[in-house]
Amino acid sequence: MAAENSTASTAARRLGDERIDHRFKALPPDAEGRTVGELAAERRNLFTGGFTTPVLALSAEALEHNLALMERYAAVHGLAFAPHGKTSMAPQLFERQLARGAWGITAAVPHQARVYRAFGIQRIFLANELVDPAALRWLAGELDADPGFRFVCYVDSARGVELMDEALAAHGARRPVDVVVELAGGAGARTGARTPADCAAVADAVANTSRLRLVGVAGYEGEVPRSDNDRVRAWLRQLTALAAEFDKAGRFADAEEIVVSAGGSAWFDAVADVFAELPELSRTVLKLLRSGAYVSHDDGHYRRITPFNRIPEEGALQPAFQLWAQVVSRPEPGQAFLNAGKRDAAYDLDLPEPHLVRSARDGSLRPAAGVSVTALSDQHAWLALTDEAADLEVGDWVCLGLSHPCTSFDKWQLIPLAEADGTVTDYIRTFF
Repeated sequence: MAAENSTASTAARRLGDERIDHRFKALPPDAEGRTVGELAAERRNLFTGGFTTPVLALSAEALEHNLALMERYAAVHGLAFAPHGKTSMAPQLFERQLARGAWGITAAVPHQARVYRAFGIQRIFLANELVDPAALRWLAGELDADPGFRFVCYVDSARGVELMDEALAAHGARRPVDVVVELAGGAGARTGARTPADCAAVADAVANTSRLRLVGVAGYEGEVPRSDNDRVRAWLRQLTALAAEFDKAGRFADAEEIVVSAGGSAWFDAVADVFAELPELSRTVLKLLRSGAYVSHDDGHYRRITPFNRIPEEGALQPAFQLWAQVVSRPEPGQAFLNAGKRDAAYDLDLPEPHLVRSARDGSLRPAAGVSVTALSDQHAWLALTDEAADLEVGDWVCLGLSHPCTSFDKWQLIPLAEADGTVTDYIRTFF
């Protein structure tokens, strides 16, 4: 594991050599031409160091807290952890997740896996069936060139298995691709074989191939229709029962370990509980959790649904996003506009929440009492103000909390990592 982390670290460090230019929103104009590493070494202040608004920052303290919390949670519950990288697509965060004990990183599509490999990720779990011949050719080349590279992906249909095997054979793949049968959340859910019998048919198809190896079962409990605690736990027990049935039938004869995987960001407590009930199987079981949104958490959707609300004794995640925007208009009493909109803030689940106001006159901070976001245009946030916020002025900075990390990270290519006093210590590069 140490060697894998070293490979990822070396690649991530090279990001500091990238030159700053017009591609990167909000960075100080006078930093153009410097490398990212040089700018980080200057430890500029987010508020007084020349950054332009709007600017998205990550709280250094909240990020470190969240990384440590999930490392501890996985260890306490005997889970391996492959956080979903689609959330941030940030190799520097992958590096920190691996350093915090992550088994590997989860991907959803081939592009993400290619980014991971470019930054030295040695274990990738692809939570999708992979049937693209060009992507399979690339995968075969990666596996054949690097004996230490571990790759696992879903299969959910006999036709998908056939397409994978044909493409791998056509490209002369020498190493088999490890696959897990995906059990769907139920009728009408997203992907996955719908019933245990359907899963068995997919497993039979894998057994008849020459370049696929069945190593486990997996799924996503977040797709269980009308999900609640009872329905999610019942589905998870179907998944673990499927693993036990497949093992009893000898379907994992070629596997070195049996992979049983689930776990988004809403029900990982249920995953931990049900996976702990899994009976002893013929081989070591890799109980693989894939939650991803925890790394930044949020001030909306995930704040409401995190399992830590149900298990407060095990800790609490902290929102790390801080979108600072500036008041650019106060055209009417009770109304103001910020210079951040849909191009800067997630809006697919909830509107941003104003948290703080930083005075343009003296830099003092105060709660954003009486301020709410009512709508977003492409480049503006519409604010409604009560009498409590009558002193909000043009030029003031407003800190917005965001909802849904996956559609927050993807709007920014280079994100300042800021300490509580505004000191920027690093810049997080994303690859969407």
